[in-house]
Amino acid sequence: MAASHNHGHLVTHAHIMLLGVVVSFIYGVCHKVWLVNPSPKLVNAQFYLHQVGTLVLLLGLFSMYSGATGAWLEPVLAISSLCVLVAVILIKILFIKASKQVS
Repeated sequence: MAASHNHGHLVTHAHIMLLGVVVSFIYGVCHKVWLVNPSPKLVNAQFYLHQVGTLVLLLGLFSMYSGATGAWLEPVLAISSLCVLVAVILIKILFIKASKQVS
C-alpha cells in the first residue's frame, strides 16, 4: 500500500493484522498458559470457527474493497463475523470451565 499510495484496502489490512495475527496469537497464549485439560471438542470448535470465520471475513472484505457488489457479499460478511463472535464466546466458555476445574 505504501509503494502504490493506494490505501483502498486499509480496512482489510487492519482486519488481517487484528483477527489473523493478534487475536490468533492471544488465543494461542490463552490455550498454552491458562487452559489446563480443556475439552478437545470445544478447543477444536473454537479454533476452526475462528480460523474459518476470519478467512472468509478477510476474503469478503477484500472482495468488497476491490469493488465487488452483489447480494451475496453482506450475508457472507455477516455469517463470517458471527463465526468469529461464536469463537470468542467459546473461549469464554473454556475459561469458565477451566476456572471451575481449579476451584
